[in-house]
Amino acid sequence: MTARIQIVGIGDDGLDGLTGQARQIIDSATLIIGPKSLLDKLPKSAARHVAVGSNLDQLQQAIGGVGDSPAVVLAGGDPLFYGIARYLTDTFGKEKFEVIPHVSTMQLAFARVKESWDDAYLTNLATQPLDRVVDHVRTSELVGLFTTKAITPSVVAEALLDRRIDYFTAYVCENLGTPDETVTQGDLQSIRGQSFGEMNVMILVRKQGASDRPSGSDQRRLFGNPDDLFLQSRPKRGLLTPSEVRCIALAELGLTPTSIVWDVGAGSGSLAIEAASIANRGKVFAIEMDAEDYGLMIENAKMFDVPSLVPIHGQAPDAFKDLPNADAIFVGGSGRFVPDLVSAAIARLSSNGRVVVNVSSPDNLVSVQAVLAKANLQQDVRMINIARGQYQLDRVRFAALNPTFLILGRR
Repeated sequence: MTARIQIVGIGDDGLDGLTGQARQIIDSATLIIGPKSLLDKLPKSAARHVAVGSNLDQLQQAIGGVGDSPAVVLAGGDPLFYGIARYLTDTFGKEKFEVIPHVSTMQLAFARVKESWDDAYLTNLATQPLDRVVDHVRTSELVGLFTTKAITPSVVAEALLDRRIDYFTAYVCENLGTPDETVTQGDLQSIRGQSFGEMNVMILVRKQGASDRPSGSDQRRLFGNPDDLFLQSRPKRGLLTPSEVRCIALAELGLTPTSIVWDVGAGSGSLAIEAASIANRGKVFAIEMDAEDYGLMIENAKMFDVPSLVPIHGQAPDAFKDLPNADAIFVGGSGRFVPDLVSAAIARLSSNGRVVVNVSSPDNLVSVQAVLAKANLQQDVRMINIARGQYQLDRVRFAALNPTFLILGRR
């Protein structure tokens, strides 16, 4: 059964860029609904044009008024790629529509700058809060952004520079597919001072070898600091322990101002640094074998001013040899050696000590539980599922972090 309403993607080049099928559908329609900017690209015809903007109620009314006559909804580019098709199919049902996509302007933009977009972070600033987007950009290699009239490339550049993110080359691609097509290349500092047309896509390419940098905020919490306050390791690795998981782990470690703490596999030091803020009259030994992460931990410790932190560049369990016994031990990691590290660490746990192990795989969960049981430790488990709110159109949606397990043990 043929769908009654055709959602047709159209580019900035209008009818010239459409397939024969798409042109035939538009030519046979008696009702065409879409933004005025797209309707103006069509030649005069007997079809009735209904202009709708970004008002979703107005769009719903227009769709609800469609009878049995052939009708078309015009959408920019690919209607299913940050387009209106998902909203319409969710609202009225998929059976009511057929989608005829066009090449997305995002795809055209990546083609113009000759970058593959299969691993890029892609989003639309019309549906995502800028602060959330900046957080994602900070740890990405390649970024594609649909900007808006209010959140222009210059506004994006300003927001990134305010967070000390200056390690991207920027491309602003305007009026793609038209005779007025323009691609502007520059660093974020130069993009910040320029004006661009409304029809643009912004591409960000991370400079080779650039490390993530913290936001530079002067506000510090005792624990649970936002992830972007820390220097972080290479893109797509990020902090080993996100802020929400960090808060729970620190609470379960039962720290006091004089605690002796081990952080085994400390990464760039987020948990160890916050533990050192709590145990400010004790000692926090942060063990990390990766040279890059160890260097970042040193820099983070300087920013947070935690003299009780003792960074150790070494490999566990050999690095345990010269350490004092611990009141609290945190072990984080995803490798098959985690159970062995836990076994070696808890042998050095004080009589009233606690251990918290953070793993992401069920196999490691079971193995670590077996290690704690063999050592006669009382144990408990937390499975943590965290979803962070994101605003899309007029709704709040949630983006889930990877589930993780905390295994708790105490003497």
